[in-house]
Amino acid sequence: MGVGMTVELKVEMVGMHCERRIRKSLSKIRGIEKVDVDVSTQKVVVTGYVHRNRVLKALRRSGLKADFWCTQNEFLLNAYASGSYGNFRMNHFSFF
Repeated sequence: MGVGMTVELKVEMVGMHCERRIRKSLSKIRGIEKVDVDVSTQKVVVTGYVHRNRVLKALRRSGLKADFWCTQNEFLLNAYASGSYGNFRMNHFSFF
């Protein structure tokens, strides 16, 4: 069987048992072939023949805060890892 679609998600993992909880909630969905969980980046990659909305819905139903991974997450993660997050500046406006 070939490789299916890949769904990347950002899942908030705050407890010690989050990875097990993620795997348990996704094990009930038919068509999933592989689940990779990276706790340090809070990224979950699901491979298989399943619609991405079903994966997201299953995680949310299990009480996890989840959303689809976007390029902004990658940018912020890289900025934090490189230590350049302190270089971001906010515009300060003076109204008085």
